[in-house]
Amino acid sequence: MIRNMAVLLAVIGLVAMFLPMVTDFQERENLNELAADYVEGSINDLNTPNVVTSVIVTYRGLDTLGEVTVLFLATVGVGLLLKGRKEDMIRISSSELLGTTSSVLVAMIMILGIYIFTHGHLTPGGGFQGGVVIASGFLLMLLSNVNVKMNHSIMHFVESFSGVAYVGIGVAGLVLAIGFLNPGILPLGRFGELFSAGAIPVIYSLIGLKVGSELTSILVTMGGEK
Repeated sequence: MIRNMAVLLAVIGLVAMFLPMVTDFQERENLNELAADYVEGSINDLNTPNVVTSVIVTYRGLDTLGEVTVLFLATVGVGLLLKGRKEDMIRISSSELLGTTSSVLVAMIMILGIYIFTHGHLTPGGGFQGGVVIASGFLLMLLSNVNVKMNHSIMHFVESFSGVAYVGIGVAGLVLAIGFLNPGILPLGRFGELFSAGAIPVIYSLIGLKVGSELTSILVTMGGEK
């Protein structure tokens, strides 16, 4: 009885919380002042068709740096938690179908991931999405071949280099332009072309490499590889 009453009260509370969002909803005909500045700045100042990219990489670049840092800490945490359990993990042989399929799909997945973060300033996507796609390719590789060994030195180098370069571009924006991660340190190019939007494609590529290497490190650690 008490549990049912608690559930009922929780449902009533949720309804009271979200009901004003439905009853008082008014469709906006114009953007608010901040959103309008973002849209205009994305096109006029940053030469970027993807407004979301402009916000994530430049206007709130410090937040993005924090997100990458959190992912790095998660990678370190997983490594520390599973460090003493590698000897107890049992590897299961993969199927022939999975092995044959992965030989075709892994390269395509990698190319797709690279495409996503190198074109993040033009189309939906970006560094985080491209990095996750690349990590999924490595996951398929690990599942299809239990004997595959990852080069930890290369993964650590890519992760470290991309992180240092990301911060370096941010500092260069402060010195050479007008703010942290300001893409104006490189030529903005022509609107809508691949080599445009200044340093944004470079920043997104670094984020994609860092996210991909960190997630792959987590997968390798969870797989029990020494």
